[in-house]
Amino acid sequence: MNPARTNGRSFRSRRSDGGSYGPGGGSRRGTRFGGGGNGRSEAPGRSGGGGGGRNRRPAAVQGEFALPETITPALPAVESFADLDMPKPLLTTLTTQGVTAPFPIQGATLPNTLAGRDVLGRGRTGSGKTLAFGLAMLARTAGRRAEPRQPLAMVLVPTRELAQQVTDALTPYARAVKLRLATVVGGMSIGRQAGALRGGVEVVVATPGRLKDLIDRGDCRLDQVAITVLDEADQMADMGFMPQVTALLDQVRPDGQRMLFSATLDRNVDRLVRRYLSDPVVHSVDPSAGAVTTMEHHILYVHGTDKHRTTTEIAARDGRVIMFLDTKHAVDRLTRDLLASGVRAAALHGGKSQPQRTRTLAQFKTGHVTVLVATNVAARGIHVDDLDLVVNVDPPTDHKDYLHRGGRTARAGESGRVVTLVTPNQRRDMTRLMTTAGIVPQTTQVRSGEQELTRITGAQAPSGVPVTIAAPPAAEQPRKRSSSSRGRRSPASGARRRAGVGRQSSSGRAA
Repeated sequence: MNPARTNGRSFRSRRSDGGSYGPGGGSRRGTRFGGGGNGRSEAPGRSGGGGGGRNRRPAAVQGEFALPETITPALPAVESFADLDMPKPLLTTLTTQGVTAPFPIQGATLPNTLAGRDVLGRGRTGSGKTLAFGLAMLARTAGRRAEPRQPLAMVLVPTRELAQQVTDALTPYARAVKLRLATVVGGMSIGRQAGALRGGVEVVVATPGRLKDLIDRGDCRLDQVAITVLDEADQMADMGFMPQVTALLDQVRPDGQRMLFSATLDRNVDRLVRRYLSDPVVHSVDPSAGAVTTMEHHILYVHGTDKHRTTTEIAARDGRVIMFLDTKHAVDRLTRDLLASGVRAAALHGGKSQPQRTRTLAQFKTGHVTVLVATNVAARGIHVDDLDLVVNVDPPTDHKDYLHRGGRTARAGESGRVVTLVTPNQRRDMTRLMTTAGIVPQTTQVRSGEQELTRITGAQAPSGVPVTIAAPPAAEQPRKRSSSSRGRRSPASGARRRAGVGRQSSSGRAA
């Protein structure tokens, strides 16, 4: 397949700062990274990013920007992968993986991304964005071989967990067309990642900070990157990565293809769209602030003195649950309390090493741990099958955080509930947040031990017998897959999944 752009574009659209791209314009490629980069792969705080710029379009409702108008008509959507111009090995692998039909965002965007068009795609978490960009990226890169340190395609993501999920989802397809993947994230050996890049990889999946580190060391160059994907761009802006992201984008090929996928589109993403996408095909699966129809939203009003016991009873339910809190110290404290009460809980936050985080997620997915107590690090990029309950022990302060926390359940058409515990002094802020998110929740006053709490959450009294979570034997470690990136699967697909969708090492080989 011809890797060159099919729309004949020789220069990119005019920059928001007044410069231009391509012949006769200012250079898009910076010599070094600009200010604001701290070299880390995860930012500790939040930032508005820098969504300023000239000639801004009128903002859409609830803080979202007005979507750009497409000049060149988009190609029509398809209802079958067989209708797409993809290499046969990719189509065969889709069948092997049990992926029978594309999700809406895949069917709508793939005809255009396979043709080389820039795409702006919005869809809630679990809507299939990973294969929407991944299949096109792999199809258009197939047949090419990367030189050492010079990848041909790049996927930028905000967190380590999302990087791993993208890598796991794309690995069987990359193998089918003989492309090499490298995962570049913080918390893992930078030497091993540098070695993978020096050996040559066609596709790099990276968090911005670690990729910056490797470029600064001379272990990677982006001037041969012809396809660039930004996944969850809004969270990268929220985490303060905007300077790093733009500096990275300024180094890729100016005539390359850009794909930007996100669950929400705020003004920081608007800046990226205006600056880096040329005549993009725009597709929105559904309004990002809209509630998933298979998801129930519950506000449980609790008394502050009863909140801890209420939380413990919910955690002791039959079945798994993710509980979100604001800080890593609060996460560690609740985890200790739950273990002492007889609940099999484990903590996940940015203070944990990557091997610890990987092990904790593996234990949660197998059921070895039934309660994952987490900060917002788990709000995106984590998929667990049959997870029907998410609990905001600490209500989020931002409607996007609420949507993404809740997005861990009711994925890919399944049902689920999102429960938020709200004390009297939090009611006004929570009402405002839900209005902004476009959600009308069910509200209930509850106390620990009450039948209504059990009806909504499955809460029950804990055993009171302290438990210790030990690492399971290696044989019990799960094979990871990501249905948030899949198309529609047949009922018998589980038996046909290949063992190749395993956890990746930084070199892209199955670990």
